[in-house]
Amino acid sequence: MIMVEEGDDDQRLDRWLRRLFPHISQGRIEKLCRKGELRVEGGRVKPATRLQMGQSVRVPPLPEAGQISAQAKTDMSPADAKLIQSCVIYRDDHIIALNKPSGLPSQGGSKQTRHVDGLAEALKFGYEEKPRLVHRLDKDTSGVLIMARTRAIAGALTEAFRHRATRKIYWAAVAGVPSPQMATIKYGLMKAGGHGPGGEAEKMVCVHPRDVDSTEGAKRATTDYAVLSALAKRASWVALAPITGRTHQLRAHMAEIGHPIIGDGKYGGSGQENAGDGWGAQLGGDISRKLHLHARSLRLEHPVSKAALVLTAPLPEHMRQTWGTVQWAVSDVPDDPFEDDL
Repeated sequence: MIMVEEGDDDQRLDRWLRRLFPHISQGRIEKLCRKGELRVEGGRVKPATRLQMGQSVRVPPLPEAGQISAQAKTDMSPADAKLIQSCVIYRDDHIIALNKPSGLPSQGGSKQTRHVDGLAEALKFGYEEKPRLVHRLDKDTSGVLIMARTRAIAGALTEAFRHRATRKIYWAAVAGVPSPQMATIKYGLMKAGGHGPGGEAEKMVCVHPRDVDSTEGAKRATTDYAVLSALAKRASWVALAPITGRTHQLRAHMAEIGHPIIGDGKYGGSGQENAGDGWGAQLGGDISRKLHLHARSLRLEHPVSKAALVLTAPLPEHMRQTWGTVQWAVSDVPDDPFEDDL
């Protein structure tokens, strides 16, 4: 049994365990939870369960804290270290902000061995511990990702995200042109199990707002969108502001209103034909098949100085190419098209 100490209060179980046993993979933790080998106060738990000071955690036999193999220490190649360091767009004594590349997971999971959390060993910059994730982006979503350099700052930033004291703006290229040009999507979301043996590849299913309260497992979700530019009726550049933070929220919401994000194979943005609005798969083959969703900016109050901090991430290469192909100019649009609504 391991007791949860005061400084570890309100942490996720998986992050708490990985700080004690850095060489234990996220996939291993998830398996221990599924099998009931990890328990808090005698009860079964999930990796995301938040711990409270004084709770007892039953951990099956694992190597002692800090007992990391030499192999684990040298797993990261110089190229990977250089890559993750090149992603840094802001750094001070308290936080680090990355422009996360498309295709790189935020955390490890099923069959994911290369991810931001693991590569963060190269982001210590003189600190004893690697920076901590305080939120995540989908594997194929690029853009602003914040990390905390200390445990105290991680707690403060986690609270800010939980209480929606941050402002996120995403950019996406979508099929067709949404109408009206600016609106709010309020469909609830619920999980639909995936087709893998462990439920992998799960999707989120939209639920009409009137049915959310009566639908088991459904959660309310809200997204603001604004059309920034359109390519006739074939495709458009939209800004998306998630008011809630549900899994796959932006992707599922845009697909539900008939305008899936280009390159989104899971929610209908790849290989789709839609004669009604003139959208053809991949715009005639000129556009990358990668997901066209980018966390463009994040506005928050700095956890120490309390100053307003606005972090902006340049578009990834595949989206820059698309923007160039259809002649969309970043300089032509406002940083926050929803600002008048705040």
